[in-house]
Amino acid sequence: MRPAQIAHRLVTEFVAWSGVGISPQHGLRILMYHSVGGRADNDRYGYYSISAENFTRHMDVLAQSQGIAVTAISLSACSSQNANVAITFDDGYRDNLKVAAPILLERRLPFTVYVAPQFVRDRHPEFLSPEDVHELACLPGVTIGAHGNTHTPLAICDDNFLAMELAESKAYLEDLTGREVVTMSYPHGSVNSRVRDAVEAAGYKFATCSHAGVNYPGCDPLLLSRTTIFAQDDEFFFRRKLTGCWDWYGYLQKRPFDL
Repeated sequence: MRPAQIAHRLVTEFVAWSGVGISPQHGLRILMYHSVGGRADNDRYGYYSISAENFTRHMDVLAQSQGIAVTAISLSACSSQNANVAITFDDGYRDNLKVAAPILLERRLPFTVYVAPQFVRDRHPEFLSPEDVHELACLPGVTIGAHGNTHTPLAICDDNFLAMELAESKAYLEDLTGREVVTMSYPHGSVNSRVRDAVEAAGYKFATCSHAGVNYPGCDPLLLSRTTIFAQDDEFFFRRKLTGCWDWYGYLQKRPFDL
């Protein structure tokens, strides 16, 4: 474990012990995973490559927890007085279908996979193929979302390239799945007010960030916060994240509309 991770965990334990900054258990907490049982691309330190065994333990916690509802992303979930959790995966790894999906289907937990079409078209062996995306979209409780067309950080794109990234990813995935694509996540967490407005103009209804926290009534549906889940998060720390003990980190991040 790297020093930064150790420091984060120490702060989290202080927050848990003191009760300072712990979020109330209502609204929508969106969990962000990447690869399950495989290896995430460019994941030098193994942060985003969770084992199938550890992921199963996380899903068992969700499936067995009283008072937590696992749901799709919606404004009603954000406005609920209940504790709602949505499960999302970034990038579109093939193991999301082959490893994660069976675990989730067995527990009847809905989830969203954000796919970058360039990886699909290139038939990169670590990522979903066109046939895989179609198969995944047909499974019960699965939502396919966009993740940019080429996985380029959107805030660095000029207006024309930005519009193309958003439109082409949406159109490609809709053609592939036969379903409307209304949600996306920002590649590399790269978003500002210009990007957010372009996403709205492109016809998306929901978009998720990398900003830590939980989503409450009145939140911007195109700037939804998420809780990053790391490969090293055991059941103990996973429960800590569900109760908001890691939300303090959001105060250290610039919010997207401030960029």
